[in-house]
Amino acid sequence: MPVLIVGSLAYDSVSSPAGSVEDALGGSATYGGLACQFHLQRFGMPSAGLVGVVGEDFAPEDRAVLEEAGLDLQGLETASGSTFRWGGSYEGSMGEAMTHATHLNVFEHFQPSVPTAWNTPVVTFCANLHPLLQASVMDQCQASRVTMLDSMNLWIDIARPELMIAMKRADLVIINDGEVRMLTDDQNIVRAMHTLAEQTKTETLVVKRGEHGVLALHQGSFVALPAYPIASVVDPTGCGDSFAGTLAAHLASREGPVSLSELKRALAAATVTASFTLMSFGTASLRTLNEAVFNERMSLYRGMIAFED
Repeated sequence: MPVLIVGSLAYDSVSSPAGSVEDALGGSATYGGLACQFHLQRFGMPSAGLVGVVGEDFAPEDRAVLEEAGLDLQGLETASGSTFRWGGSYEGSMGEAMTHATHLNVFEHFQPSVPTAWNTPVVTFCANLHPLLQASVMDQCQASRVTMLDSMNLWIDIARPELMIAMKRADLVIINDGEVRMLTDDQNIVRAMHTLAEQTKTETLVVKRGEHGVLALHQGSFVALPAYPIASVVDPTGCGDSFAGTLAAHLASREGPVSLSELKRALAAATVTASFTLMSFGTASLRTLNEAVFNERMSLYRGMIAFED
């Protein structure tokens, strides 16, 4: 299996200056899985496997969205109760969501169970989960190339020791700039990244900076890329997850140690994919994305970041 993705599946209710949506298919595993599978298919690779939990109210048409994308759902559990629900809104620059309601429902007692046949993926992506659950996933499978971990400020507040332990087990850690500063108590992002990389011994630290792009530290060397400029931002929900899913697919497409140039190409593709996610509510843009449209924007992005002597 090229990529194993473990995370949440949810129904999101979101409002922004562009409008609103109720109970839209969402969750870290959903966004990450759809983006990952899009790129795996571009590479002619097998399906990614998704591990998560939904409730009895999970609609057949939403399961069909995941199946038609090509995701392997053998690891998707249906539990008694309701699917995880989240409600939030965006205002102003729309750089950060304001959470209005979180109902964990069946996700509250979720214990990831990785199918035995999936215990040696090329890439394992532990999406935003409690660090103890991420550690459980790492106990159940051994990635042949890269183990990726995503996190959020909640776990820094309530489970920092467990998060630091999980980070030490990952090859690649994805967090945002505010979280790096929280973990290191240092407002200088460059210094904070060096500190966190030293503390966790992670090979690659990827820091999401929203509209300011991404900054990565790989074996002591930096990569800095801008965001793709989008004038009509509708809903940023899931951008970080689709970014990470794309990164996972690209890293699964090669073998051997990850080079700085490979990481830069993967981060560029992830940045472009995320730029589609925020152009619609929910997963609509990801579900309708095709290779021709992606390649056109990717070409424009390459022109943005290239330069001549």
